[in-house]
Amino acid sequence: MWTAPIDSINLAKILFKTRGTVSSLSWSPDGHSLLFVSNRGDHSIIGIYKNATTPIQWIAPSFSFDFSPKWSPDGNSIVFVRRPGSGGSPDSLLTKKHDPWSIYTVNIATNKAILLWKAPITLRGSLPTTHGSVNLHWAAGDRIVFLSYQDGWPHLYSIASTGGKEILLTPGNFMCEHIQLSADKKYLTFSANTGNDKLDIERRHAAMVSVEKADMQVLTQGSGLEWTPVLINKGNTVAFLSATAQQSPLTATMNLNGSDKGKIRLIGTDLVPADFPKEKLVTPRQVIFTASDGVIVHADLFEQPGGAAKKPAIVYIHGGPPRQMLLGWNYSDYYSNAYASNQYLASLGFVVLSVNYRLGIGYGYEFHQAPDCGIRGASEYLDIKAAGQWLQKQNFVDAKKIGVYGGSYGGYLTAMALAKDSEIFAAGVDIHGVHDWGVSSSLMTRYTNKTEKAPDYEKAIEVAWLSSPVSAMDTWKSPVLIIHGDDDRNVRFNQSTDLVSRLEEKGIPYETLMIVDDTHHWMKWSNAVTVYNAVAEYFVKKFK
Repeated sequence: MWTAPIDSINLAKILFKTRGTVSSLSWSPDGHSLLFVSNRGDHSIIGIYKNATTPIQWIAPSFSFDFSPKWSPDGNSIVFVRRPGSGGSPDSLLTKKHDPWSIYTVNIATNKAILLWKAPITLRGSLPTTHGSVNLHWAAGDRIVFLSYQDGWPHLYSIASTGGKEILLTPGNFMCEHIQLSADKKYLTFSANTGNDKLDIERRHAAMVSVEKADMQVLTQGSGLEWTPVLINKGNTVAFLSATAQQSPLTATMNLNGSDKGKIRLIGTDLVPADFPKEKLVTPRQVIFTASDGVIVHADLFEQPGGAAKKPAIVYIHGGPPRQMLLGWNYSDYYSNAYASNQYLASLGFVVLSVNYRLGIGYGYEFHQAPDCGIRGASEYLDIKAAGQWLQKQNFVDAKKIGVYGGSYGGYLTAMALAKDSEIFAAGVDIHGVHDWGVSSSLMTRYTNKTEKAPDYEKAIEVAWLSSPVSAMDTWKSPVLIIHGDDDRNVRFNQSTDLVSRLEEKGIPYETLMIVDDTHHWMKWSNAVTVYNAVAEYFVKKFK
């Protein structure tokens, strides 16, 4: 662990060294102690550092993963999350299981962990995997607030630090993310896909709620998008990021009291380039269709007015996969770029359908944690196929000119589309996608030198192979552009070199674009521009 003055990077020094990976740094209320987590692989421990002459105090060490510690307002106690340590008999690899977690409090003087709350032993009660995970805080009035998926949506709950029944603070069919505790610890602010418009499930609005009662307010209504809200000005003002379908994200504030209450004030409009083509951007419209197995799928349709009576169409597939594309600019920089790309493709005369396939967020637990997906059966691909079939039925689409593209997990599903359904998808752009689950996961190596194996291990290997695009090379007919950075730390570059070799062997038309020395996230802006220009140029060449 290091420390440095905020006005210099040259005076950094090591505070201490310990085993494991140190994270979750948090100063005590009096600023004299530092809370942290040391992850040691099969377990993690919470520690408190005071100074160079005082030994680190390890907080109720156990054989578990202890994480997300938060100070009490008086600095005498902490609250944290505990999960079981790794190990145990091998269990099914193909069946989803409950991921248990509990909340504990500790009085620092006694150093004894006391169970405060235990998550329901259900799939919905598993450790949440949306932004911030449990979003644990010790709030005013000795209330502990946290996020749980237990009612089917990622919602906020509150419980007394002494125990009792938790209170659901945010009831309704929507999700909460980007959660912040106010400076006075009396309120939680967050982003939510709800409001007074039925299309708000495809947006984000700023919201807030008290820490002790369910008095939630959606602060920003309308067709815009607002996210990551924080209370400022002694709680009289909320600041957030604001966007629309045409206006890219800008900082904004809104007074909660006074004569101008509820009016959004944008900051930095003068920084938007004068040639930014705001007036040329379309407003995406919501599309809903049903996959072959009955799953309801949401998507965003981009279409410029005018042009050909029947236009070529492109299915866009986001990565993640726990993401949601919105009816406007996205709060992620990666997907803000993707939104711009879809707008650009629409400006070139393409119809673009951006699919929010299962495994994504925003539509409840069963959609987010759908069964038989990815390495367990690729059921989410049915949503992509359904998107292509929906486009084929539209009278404004040229059914013989439907393309597909996406990055990362979207690259994986692009390859699946081309391999399994070339009769639907006539061309595609696969950006740093996974193509062989067996190689990209630990499935093939996790039981090396172990006598015990999962009861369905051999079946899992077979399912992983059949869930991989490379298992369907015999039916892959459509041309493809493969794009990958050769310093990718998320998806191995070999996933693309291997696919290129297989395409070559089968005589399948392909082109490549290798981005030298860049990572999965396009660290250089110029490389992002190169990639999305290449996407557009490829589809223009194939379909126009």
